[in-house]
Amino acid sequence: MTEPLLTAKGIVRRFGGITAVDNVDLHVHEGEFLSVIGPNGAGKTTLFNLISGQDRMDAGSVTLDGEDITNLTPHKMAEKRMARTFQHGRVFGNLTVMDNVLIGCHTRLNASRSRVPVVSPAIELLKALIRPKSVRDEEEAMRAEVREIIATFGERLTPRIDQPTYSLSYANRRRVEIARALALHPRVLILDEPTAGMNESETAEMQRIIGDLKAQGRTILLIEHKLNMVMQLSDRVMAMDNGKVISEGTPSQVRNDPKVIEAYLGHSTIGGDQPAEAELMPEPMTAAGGAE
Repeated sequence: MTEPLLTAKGIVRRFGGITAVDNVDLHVHEGEFLSVIGPNGAGKTTLFNLISGQDRMDAGSVTLDGEDITNLTPHKMAEKRMARTFQHGRVFGNLTVMDNVLIGCHTRLNASRSRVPVVSPAIELLKALIRPKSVRDEEEAMRAEVREIIATFGERLTPRIDQPTYSLSYANRRRVEIARALALHPRVLILDEPTAGMNESETAEMQRIIGDLKAQGRTILLIEHKLNMVMQLSDRVMAMDNGKVISEGTPSQVRNDPKVIEAYLGHSTIGGDQPAEAELMPEPMTAAGGAE
């Protein structure tokens, strides 16, 4: 088998006397869909923050295609084409849908950039003011690409492309955030609870969109509390509890692991939505799917 595209080894993150992530290893191959599950407080989001450069690890390492990217800043991670969305959606409220998604293209701007040392900021400012043809052409090409990305979300976003995102529903703001991540042309797409706060029909729609991204061969890391969605989309699942990995394998293997069942049944709810028994106790499902 080929080497993993993304590898994390021995990741540790402590907050005072609490170890939020405790010696966690993670790997994902190109084109693979890996989901990370676990009760609230298991350390999932902290792990993603460390991998994506939003936080700094106390120990461990992360490599992307063999290159050490440990503790790089978020903008450096973006240059490496690591894109992520957040557990609590983050958009620029006063910017339009179009402009929010265009921000995801910033690492691919070439015409407006200068690589002349020292004077680069001045040259870039001059190009922004004068807007030569090369800059205008590049911007128009990226706007056309962004329209295609937004069209992925159909009538949810396309009619609202020129509206400020503060005027959108919560679910549509989550869609804008994913569209912005896709504009980065990510090598690894990290999704942190993309259906949080969505109703059943919105969740089904988002699952179809993420399923299409998987079908395109994208490398995806997902945190999600809706386990039926995890079981249907994932190639592999990793379960965490109390900062540690407690199970890893195919969706059906992890779903039926006694340690995973115990971790969930030790909490009254999964993700604050449904009783743990209701989510974990249905008949075992295969990775191909099952009853909703």
